[in-house]
Amino acid sequence: MKHYEDNFAHLSLPNLDVQPEYKFLDLPQFNRPEMLNCVEKLLDNHIKEGRGNTICIRTFEETWTYQDLYEKANQIAHVLIDDLNLKSGNRVLLRSANNPMMVACWFAVLKAGGIVVATMPLLRSKELTTIIDCAEISHAICDSELAEEMNLVQSDFLKKVSFYRNSEVEKLLENKPKTFQNYHSKSDSVALIGFTSGTTGLPKMTAHYHKDILNICEAFPQYSLQPTQNDVFIGSPPLGFTFGLGGLVLFPMYFGASTFLIEKPSPDLLLKAIQEYKVTICFTAPTAWRIITTKVNEYDISSLRKCVSAGETLPLKVWQDWYAATGLKIIDGIGATEMLHIFISSNEENMKPGATGLAVTGYEAKIIDTNGKKLPRNEPGRLAVRGITGCKYLNREEKQREYVENGWNITGDIFRQDEDGYFYFVARGDDMIISSGYNIAAIEVESVLLTHDDILECAVVGLPDEERGMLVCAHIVLKETDKANDELAKAIQQWFKEVAAPYKYPRVINFTNNLPKTETGKIQRFKLK
Repeated sequence: MKHYEDNFAHLSLPNLDVQPEYKFLDLPQFNRPEMLNCVEKLLDNHIKEGRGNTICIRTFEETWTYQDLYEKANQIAHVLIDDLNLKSGNRVLLRSANNPMMVACWFAVLKAGGIVVATMPLLRSKELTTIIDCAEISHAICDSELAEEMNLVQSDFLKKVSFYRNSEVEKLLENKPKTFQNYHSKSDSVALIGFTSGTTGLPKMTAHYHKDILNICEAFPQYSLQPTQNDVFIGSPPLGFTFGLGGLVLFPMYFGASTFLIEKPSPDLLLKAIQEYKVTICFTAPTAWRIITTKVNEYDISSLRKCVSAGETLPLKVWQDWYAATGLKIIDGIGATEMLHIFISSNEENMKPGATGLAVTGYEAKIIDTNGKKLPRNEPGRLAVRGITGCKYLNREEKQREYVENGWNITGDIFRQDEDGYFYFVARGDDMIISSGYNIAAIEVESVLLTHDDILECAVVGLPDEERGMLVCAHIVLKETDKANDELAKAIQQWFKEVAAPYKYPRVINFTNNLPKTETGKIQRFKLK
């Protein structure tokens, strides 16, 4: 059935026979009506129920109530329809650091019937162009502080780019009504498209429905956090990551709590905000928890009651050091862009140090071999998950068949399950490098490096690193091997940061005369590791 005027997203969904099997949707908390716009539960209902004056978003510079966010989102929705000619189902790229206007734009797109494609501030024009071309994005709203790369984007699909922060969007807002009639979405209308880490070549875009967005708020947070209206959330992940979107927007607003946003989060700024604004729940990556532990005695963090780690596996030592310093237990979790948010985690009652945890309410998980057969306890194998959300790649049938087997989502992670049912991370099942919480595909780093004039061949692997989890390491064969030296390595690193997102650059470069290969010419990355 046609959901939108622009039906690209729904026509691009995988066939039903390769979609995941959904479970637990008949439980009362996950049972959603046929017609549903998730904004009503997350934002509008707080106004209807008299909580408009409650604080919703804080930063070091400003405070927004739910009423402020509601009115701003409504005005932006009017701009999208009246001035930018948005049609229902159009994809809208959002480019911003974590700030209140980014959140207002996110809600406005859904109010107007659009589909959100939120991106990370560090992406360069080439990566943005790839995203725009893949999702056939017609509109973009960008923070003017990030205008430089946005202005370099060239795509036939992109019809209108608008900027905010002392720019045109604010001028257009001035006379717009502060109420808006939300688009009448279906619960299984696509609300957002999340891009997995690969943004060179042809990246994978995964779609999530309006009901998915609300249902994850009844899963991990209810299981692990037990949020109330008095909670104050904070964290470091960008809203372009579904980890950040959930922890800093969806979860606090679902429960009528508040969120504290930092555009350029650092351990010191997180600790400063926790102390000054009595933050209660913090989301960040293991790397940051490690650094925060060394500084925690300089701040009063007595308000903090829940600590969440995701993005990469949490080393036991980080957990132990934080517990010794604070008496607080870090909640580890594994999620995926394909699944929208965390599906295995723990809470204070059932936590086992060193384990990722158990399947949260709304999900089930098992360990399988290469043939899909369930493995005995403690035997490492592929992690398979199913539940209230699942992988829906757009226009990538071959990748969909790799990710979904017999209705189960196969995450690409190697785990084991102990006698008590707890899941333990063992390794990544592919060439994904997880560094400081960022997912970096080795092949995308290689694709960038191969465009350098001096590079003939390269292979990229992850090196274990105590501070960052893993480092991006590039083994490079130069066209002129006698050019190899430290100065060239530094020059390549600097060049990389200018043409691609800086967090992906190879921190280690090894020059070599040849790469190990099979007889058919395939690079043997396992030898480089």
